[in-house]
Amino acid sequence: MKTEEVKTKAYAKINLMLDIVAKRADGYHDLFMIMQSIGLYDTITVTQNKSKKITISCNMDDIPLDEKNIAYKAADAFFQSTKKKNKGIHIDIVKRIPHAAGMAGGSADGAGVLVALNALTDAGLTEDELCEIGVKIGADVPFCIKGGTLLAQGIGDVLNKVKPLRKCYILIAKPDVGVNTGYAYKQFDECGKIHTPDKLGMLCAMQSRDLADIAARMENVFEQFIDVPNKVDIKSIMRENGALGVCMSGSGPTVFGIFDDREKANAAAENLKVYAKDIAVTVPVSKGCRLVK
Repeated sequence: MKTEEVKTKAYAKINLMLDIVAKRADGYHDLFMIMQSIGLYDTITVTQNKSKKITISCNMDDIPLDEKNIAYKAADAFFQSTKKKNKGIHIDIVKRIPHAAGMAGGSADGAGVLVALNALTDAGLTEDELCEIGVKIGADVPFCIKGGTLLAQGIGDVLNKVKPLRKCYILIAKPDVGVNTGYAYKQFDECGKIHTPDKLGMLCAMQSRDLADIAARMENVFEQFIDVPNKVDIKSIMRENGALGVCMSGSGPTVFGIFDDREKANAAAENLKVYAKDIAVTVPVSKGCRLVK
């Protein structure tokens, strides 16, 4: 009997390093990012029906439920690329990844839809083929399909494996503001950067899997021109409670700390409640998307 519903876990990401190398002629930017999937995830359920439409439901009110949603774009791109006929699907999104947080929540949802549709329609596409569809709808989508610990270059679509993080605990804290990614890049185009992260040093630290060295080298160029309320306080509390390193993820505003001890991470999380709305202690994961059996 053919499956009529497929569920995926679509994981969030953090940037252990993010450098903007240059602005490209096409308006995009060449990047250097060490990206890490973390255990915070959205659940995507794709169900077949006979509506001949793509419909969406979500547990959060501020998420668009039409073609503006990257999950819709992913489904549309999938059917166009595979030439599979859409007899009708419904996409249900249970969001746990904070919205507009620099953690690729939207891209993760798009990736989750592509992985789900590949299984649902028996399309048999490889991960790389799914990534080719994904990059057309968002630069972070290929990473969100593959996930784990990867070096992302180009616009974020050229992915290479680096050694995985050792066991650690990642505390994320998102202040109650959003940062528009387009605005963040515009600030870079207007202001430039003052300091360039030590990319080679970070690659060496990743290769040796020295958690303290990796954490000490974390850097995000967006922090040079994106102002996030309470960021200094959030970072201070994380460090006071034993964080090996702290950094902002993506274009912000989420700040994260890496800990080698869960109790320290939990203590910091408790102390952060006055400064951040969304707080979670999680761990690194080795995949961007998983089918739920």
